[in-house]
Amino acid sequence: MDVVQITKTLDVASVLAAYREGAFPMGYPGRRVITWHCPDRRAVLPLDALHVSRSLERRMRKGGFRVSFDEAFGEVMRGCAERESTWITSDIFRVYGELHRKGIAHSVEVWVDDLLAGGLYGVHLGGAFFAESKFHRVTDMSKVALVSMARRLAERGFRFMEVQYLTEHLAQFGVKEIEHAEYVRMLDEALAMEVEF
Repeated sequence: MDVVQITKTLDVASVLAAYREGAFPMGYPGRRVITWHCPDRRAVLPLDALHVSRSLERRMRKGGFRVSFDEAFGEVMRGCAERESTWITSDIFRVYGELHRKGIAHSVEVWVDDLLAGGLYGVHLGGAFFAESKFHRVTDMSKVALVSMARRLAERGFRFMEVQYLTEHLAQFGVKEIEHAEYVRMLDEALAMEVEF
């Protein structure tokens, strides 16, 4: 079990402190509590190891979509929450919206015919980007969002993108699972960096 704490409240200061210590919050569906997670193994994407399949690269070259950053943060969060059960509760919406207004949380949007077709959002501290969630309404658009975000972060000198838990879907992009101690070392190095989103 990776839950290290349960609280009834959530605020910006506690969220930022948690990220700096290697933890992250999730809302608990149906109950007004926040669970704080610190997995023994953490999934990260070293930005110099991003892998894009030939088929996805062809899809991205083909176009037919527009990529933007920080144009529709709230809409991206709502898109990520559009599922039968979601940890993105009203408290998460409120605090991450505040983080976005402070320039700490960011989103990437993928538009098809001027409609939001996919996106991803997360938090930026130093040279680390903590990806929280992604979604798509059009096939492949969450993949386009992830690759677009990873490439932007790499261009700006970020160290890594953290994606919490390894899945087969994420592994195809070069995401790897590392021990907690290694993650903390990477995190400390990244937090010491001064990088602009």
